[in-house]
Amino acid sequence: MGKSINDIFLEDFQGVVGEMLIRNRSILDVLSKIQVSGGRVNRAVVKSVTHCGCISIDGKKQAFPNGASINDLSGLVSTQVKGELCPDCRQTIEKEIGGALFYLAALCNTLDISLYDVILKEKETLATLGNYSLR
Repeated sequence: MGKSINDIFLEDFQGVVGEMLIRNRSILDVLSKIQVSGGRVNRAVVKSVTHCGCISIDGKKQAFPNGASINDLSGLVSTQVKGELCPDCRQTIEKEIGGALFYLAALCNTLDISLYDVILKEKETLATLGNYSLR
């Protein structure tokens, strides 16, 4: 099966990351940047709740009826997010997710792992296990 334009794009992204990453080539730097970028994603989401208010989080125990099957769970579980991101918060969160993806691709480069192959294998695992993968 040939690669689609999206597959090629993902490989190109990983290549560009490899070309751009100059200062933080050490795996220790990359690992710490992954952690920092994940924190920045979390912070951007939190700020959309606490500073902007465009979304709110209704965090409470999820109710599962007795006898519900594993197939029923997807319709019963809530994201606990209320509202919609405003354009400014969406832009900020997308930027931070982009940074996280950059450092994830950098880790793949450092370890000589194809991000495309990782995503493809994960997709195959999810397709094979279906609801039983429950991540």
